[in-house]
Amino acid sequence: MTALAPRLEATPAHRTTLGALEIRRALPLRERRLVGPWCFLDRYGPVTFGDDRPMELAPHPHIGIQTVSWLLDGEILHRDSLDNEVLLRTGGLNLMTSGAGITHSEDTPMRNSGRLSGVQLWIALPDAVRGIAPAFEHHAELPTVDTITVFLGALGEIASPATTFSPMVGAEIRIGRGESLPIPLRSDFEHAVFVLDGEATLDGEPIVADVLYYLGTSRDEMQLSSKDGARVLLLGGAPFGETIVMWWNFVARTDEEIAAAAGDWLNGRRFGRIRGDTAPPMAIPPLRRRVRPPVMS
Repeated sequence: MTALAPRLEATPAHRTTLGALEIRRALPLRERRLVGPWCFLDRYGPVTFGDDRPMELAPHPHIGIQTVSWLLDGEILHRDSLDNEVLLRTGGLNLMTSGAGITHSEDTPMRNSGRLSGVQLWIALPDAVRGIAPAFEHHAELPTVDTITVFLGALGEIASPATTFSPMVGAEIRIGRGESLPIPLRSDFEHAVFVLDGEATLDGEPIVADVLYYLGTSRDEMQLSSKDGARVLLLGGAPFGETIVMWWNFVARTDEEIAAAAGDWLNGRRFGRIRGDTAPPMAIPPLRRRVRPPVMS
């Protein structure tokens, strides 16, 4: 039997804005909704700025996910309804487990470097744990071997200390000028790569920024090379095996759960408040046509 050629599906990210910040959204897309448990990928920056603050995310709710803030450059101030207030700096990780419900905000702090670059990721929680109590972790440093930093899960022998609930990997790979790196992969995982900076090749095929490259499963290695140097994001995990419903900041299993969460946010239930935050909460968008509007009580 002839072996199947490895998959390499290329899907351009969707360009959008979040306030004044331009976003390239690579998950979810119509062609690709999940990579393992990873269900959301926004790339923002690099930007430089003066007196303005490019990131000002008002208090907003989440259910059913872990949010992953992986910062390549700059600073972000995280605040949440668990009374956490943490300044995230370059190379650091903020991991928030929303579970049954949490409120948080993310902003460029008043004192800053004038630079911002990073990725915002979501991980769908398995059904068995998606209703757990919310939690938050900050990791100022992550395990790095040579030019590979693993911020979630494990890649080969490199393992992140951050809490996960599914088999997965999230890693930043830096490729030097003229360098070629063999990267070990778990063949039972599906993987995707996303170029953060520069240009590279994957197993000899050119890969460029702002495109999600889906590799599928059954690979135990990939070869990354770059003529002038690059940084590449690697995401992977066991195929999730559960159907999720995503709307706004909520990940659930049914439209009824989404409608209930929307109603709770509108009525000040479940999600809590951020102590001392006087910013108005984020407005909820119109619900999808098939979801019954929440009732104000």
